[in-house]
Amino acid sequence: MIATLATGAMAAKAATTTIPVVFLIGEDPVRLGLVASLAQPGGNLTGINLISGELTAKRLELLREIVPSATRAAVLVNPTGPNAESTLRDVQSAARAVALDIQVLNAGTPREISAAFETLVRERRDVLFVDLDPFLTSRRVQLVTLATRHAVPTSYAVREFTEIGGLVSYGASLTDAYRQLGVYTGLILKGAKPSEVPVVQASKFELVINAETARILGLTVPPSLLAVADEVIE
Repeated sequence: MIATLATGAMAAKAATTTIPVVFLIGEDPVRLGLVASLAQPGGNLTGINLISGELTAKRLELLREIVPSATRAAVLVNPTGPNAESTLRDVQSAARAVALDIQVLNAGTPREISAAFETLVRERRDVLFVDLDPFLTSRRVQLVTLATRHAVPTSYAVREFTEIGGLVSYGASLTDAYRQLGVYTGLILKGAKPSEVPVVQASKFELVINAETARILGLTVPPSLLAVADEVIE
């Protein structure tokens, strides 16, 4: 069997219709064509959906609350990632609601991440929204370091960024998701059929704010946000 993240799921879908596959993905697997439905996947794939797309508007709202003066935002996506197209669609829609002008930055390599920040600074973007993507998550140290160096308030999808100095994150718990991935892998290894194992929708979401980073950036986080945050890192 195969246990894989987002891009691997797409490759596995194209490569085999018989080997069981358990995936962890941030996009709707039905819309991506990975499964027939969430309740009855119907093929050789099942897994966990982090439903990051549904959280896009909320993430932008949170960023705007922390930086109310922001009018120009950048969105960083991995153009080859499975979420890129839907993220850009969701961001454009959500940005209109909070009056943010959006510039898209693409990065699929470490060098392109550095180049994206050069563009962001040159274009004087006020804030940055980082997509939930396996590659970008793997480069979280580079991303947080550059955001700090250039004093760019940045929103991330998972707490793993905020724990190392990112400003704010809101999204599904990766720890909980990986635990569920392990549970499903065990079920399949014991003989369960992926076609009959429902796709799990993430249900545990975390708002994490790094208050120390906010102070470094000269930002005042509204007390209302601090009160509802799952964790405030001092």
